[in-house]
Amino acid sequence: MQRITLANDLNVSRIVYGCWRLNEAPDHTPDGVLALIDACLSQGITTFDHADIYGDYRCEALFGEAIRARPALREQIQVVTKTDIMLKSGQWPTTRVKYYDTSSAHVTASVERSLKHLDVPVLDLLLIHRPNPLCDADALGRCLDALIDAGKVRGVGVSNFMPWDVDLLQSRMHHRLQTNQIELSLLHTAPLCNGQLAHAQQHRMPVMAWSALGGGRLYGEARQAGTAAARLAPKLAELAALHDVSPSAVALAWLLHHPAGILPVTGSNRVERIHTLGEALQVALDRQTWFELYELAEGQPVP
Repeated sequence: MQRITLANDLNVSRIVYGCWRLNEAPDHTPDGVLALIDACLSQGITTFDHADIYGDYRCEALFGEAIRARPALREQIQVVTKTDIMLKSGQWPTTRVKYYDTSSAHVTASVERSLKHLDVPVLDLLLIHRPNPLCDADALGRCLDALIDAGKVRGVGVSNFMPWDVDLLQSRMHHRLQTNQIELSLLHTAPLCNGQLAHAQQHRMPVMAWSALGGGRLYGEARQAGTAAARLAPKLAELAALHDVSPSAVALAWLLHHPAGILPVTGSNRVERIHTLGEALQVALDRQTWFELYELAEGQPVP
């Protein structure tokens, strides 16, 4: 498994396992979660992506129960989590509306909860989950710097930020933002042209791509004529057969081919599917094949 070193010497696996549906796993007992973790580790996937809100605020704790059952894992994995989204939930009965909270009090308390739920001594990477229109960038910047200086988190980054959002927060910090986690896949190609990838490359900031397989839609829509998934399915199947890998591996390889150093975030609750994720690193796409897939995704040739 390839690895990428972010700022502050944080070393992460090139493919990241997303835990956003961990609570939906058929077996989300500690043993069941450990089986998913082991399937990742067997391929060198050591980086696990969380958010405090995943699974109605339950997924971090499910993962933590597995870590508690096998404490040695703390030295083998890197844990990423996110904060600032507040959901209407029984976990927060006073919340009347979904909103964002980037206040120092909330972010700091959220980190403490995540450390407890995940049962780790430090968060490897903390991301601000969404840009907040009410964000006090000075206060948030001080808070994030302080969390790093205190050893609560090794590094911080953002998620779903546009270039100007990244620049604003970075201007208020002395530690470097390490990544921007954005939606990016063959079914969501906007970052190729909206400045997000260009800005990341300008600042040599690796990008994490959430929903790297379209949240399953890449295949679920394949029978609906006229959709991007329907256009892509035959070509993905052809390339999968050529390289003796799964179609999902080809879709991930399309992201890995980009010079921005994209780290796909993808998750499955099926052990057999997890075992195919590392195949993406075996697929070398030439330039014209990459553009063939891009054209199918867009439904038209490039200008």
